[in-house]
Amino acid sequence: MFVMESGTGTRLGAHPDKKGCHFGVWASGARMVELCLYDEAEQEVARLALPRTRGQHHYGYVPGVKAGQRYGYRIYGEAQPGLLFDPQKLLIDPYAQALSRPLIWNDEAYEGDSADMIPKCIVVDDRFDWQGVTKPDHKESDLVLYEVHVRGMTMLHPAVPEAQRGTYLGMCHPKVIEHLQQLGITAVQLLPVAANMAEPRLQGMGLTNYWGYNPIAFFAPEPRYAVQESVTEFKTMVRELHRAGIEVILDVVYNHTAEAGADGPMLSFKGFDNAGYYGFEQGPHGPDYQRHLNVTGCGNSFNLDHPNTLRLVLDALRYWVTEMQVDGFRFDLAVTLAREANEFEPMGAFFKAMMGDPVLSQVRLIAEPWDVGPFGYRLGQFPSQWHETNDRYRDTVRAFWRGDAGRMGEFATRLLGSRDLFPKGWRSPFSSVNYLCYHDGFTLEDLVSYNQRHNQANGEENRDGHSHNLSNNHGVEGPTLDPRVSSLRQQQKRNLIATLLLSQGVPHFLGGDEMGRSQLGNNNAYCQDNHISWLNWQLASDDEKLLAFTRQMMKLRAESQVFSNLRLRGESWFGEPADPHQVAWYHPDGHILSESDWAAPMAQAFALDVGWHEGEGERWLLLFNASDYDIQFRLPSPGIGMEWIQVIDTATNDGLPFLPDDIKRQVAVGRAHALKLLTRRRESGAPLVPAVLE
Repeated sequence: MFVMESGTGTRLGAHPDKKGCHFGVWASGARMVELCLYDEAEQEVARLALPRTRGQHHYGYVPGVKAGQRYGYRIYGEAQPGLLFDPQKLLIDPYAQALSRPLIWNDEAYEGDSADMIPKCIVVDDRFDWQGVTKPDHKESDLVLYEVHVRGMTMLHPAVPEAQRGTYLGMCHPKVIEHLQQLGITAVQLLPVAANMAEPRLQGMGLTNYWGYNPIAFFAPEPRYAVQESVTEFKTMVRELHRAGIEVILDVVYNHTAEAGADGPMLSFKGFDNAGYYGFEQGPHGPDYQRHLNVTGCGNSFNLDHPNTLRLVLDALRYWVTEMQVDGFRFDLAVTLAREANEFEPMGAFFKAMMGDPVLSQVRLIAEPWDVGPFGYRLGQFPSQWHETNDRYRDTVRAFWRGDAGRMGEFATRLLGSRDLFPKGWRSPFSSVNYLCYHDGFTLEDLVSYNQRHNQANGEENRDGHSHNLSNNHGVEGPTLDPRVSSLRQQQKRNLIATLLLSQGVPHFLGGDEMGRSQLGNNNAYCQDNHISWLNWQLASDDEKLLAFTRQMMKLRAESQVFSNLRLRGESWFGEPADPHQVAWYHPDGHILSESDWAAPMAQAFALDVGWHEGEGERWLLLFNASDYDIQFRLPSPGIGMEWIQVIDTATNDGLPFLPDDIKRQVAVGRAHALKLLTRRRESGAPLVPAVLE
């Protein structure tokens, strides 16, 4: 028999002690907040009103409640503008740290009393044995991101036990970690792991929100990815990845929730404080509570302009960092989080709170720097300690290697860290997160295999997803047995991967791109929890070669200060380096590129000479040729007593160069659609930079 006491707690959520559990919620304007307790079979065993209020906060203490207790809330109150009180709807605690099962929409179960549909919150004991493992805390120059879905990573992995496939425990299986380590990954960026619900529309079509960008509980790990207990298994995953030297970055969604617009369900936030948690369009006399603000394209916009909503998000972030030990976050549609009165505010409350927080100011912060609202594209406008996903990099590199004319100048700018977007002296060289592919778009394999999206399986008549992909099928749409087409596709993938890893900034890999993963032309596979989205671990010969090439390029970048941490004059945050690197740009005929050369409308080939040009320090020569024909490059002098040697040639079927032929004569042939990388050594000695190719 449970009884409710007043208690002395002031924290939100459920917090057990030795004798019972403190409960606390925010419920603006509520007349009564009722705590509903359930047994493990989800049968209700008690209803208890929270007796103590402090402003709009409601608190109580229940002796005898222990970790593992199931619970939910019902809210009572009079009708008020913007507030929706319905005690028939069981509500998920916004601070719930675990849910008893996945939240799956069911029309019949939601009608009337919704308790049967709603998973129950679980009181969590945060104790966990971290075994002395600490966070890797890599330098920014060592950061290589690998974006992957917890479920999709291992659903087809033959070494992972069947019961663990698609789970947190599968994600940290030794064979999975081995793949990441051999590849050279230093941080995994996990698609959303917070508890979420698929849209009812998808449910009706027999599909699901596979990506998870429809959250309902910001603190709770998604139960679908657990074998038995989500919190402990999530922490186990983090611990084992950390033990292997791999950071964990979470893709977090605080811009909208699964409750959708005015006609959407009441699952959590709407029932506690609809007017506070969400933004609304302005009417002639104030907010129009029948029209949710929708700068996210998802039916509603979470309102971080409200202090209680901002507190919730900050508390959730702090929980994932301190209790779950993650290393940072990628913020989906981050512009929404910084809107005040519907205007993006680069020095607003959200940014100030993050910068002033002793915990959150120290973690990795990556912004998706746009939303779909007015003036929502804000690349380069986030605070200086933030990283930003750079779609300008993606589009420029894709277009250059596709053969689009007039892209050479911008391509060179992207190579050296997009300093037009992230000015030196104000933004770190690592502000730019460079990527070729993201979860929302073509995979690398599909980028070189399809001209058009093929999203028919999504049930929207192929209208969803981006139509501007800057892709090239090289003559055949989709899979082909034509050896010429297949060879060129493999070469283009090597070009793109090499460019990514030779560029300044933080490289971002889409999981599976290193081994030819295809989504069959689907560039918006958000609802495909099947073979379309899962990583395929059965590799063909070309996939094996691409994987080996990617590993080699990763190793080259890691062992080179020039490519992982180029320092030009004026680039250092803490004063200029005593001996900065140098950069020179050459026309294929050997002269320094002029302004007119850069502006030439058909220019598609150039050379980049980068490193220490004087003495015996590290120095590299990159030859880029995106044209349809072979070009002869006249090489700059490597220095007295030095010679150029070839390291990478993407025109070969494995990326390794042929034996040097004309390099001795200071001439090199840049094959059509190819990149060639050279370094220098003493004419009679070994390479200055350790050999990295196997």
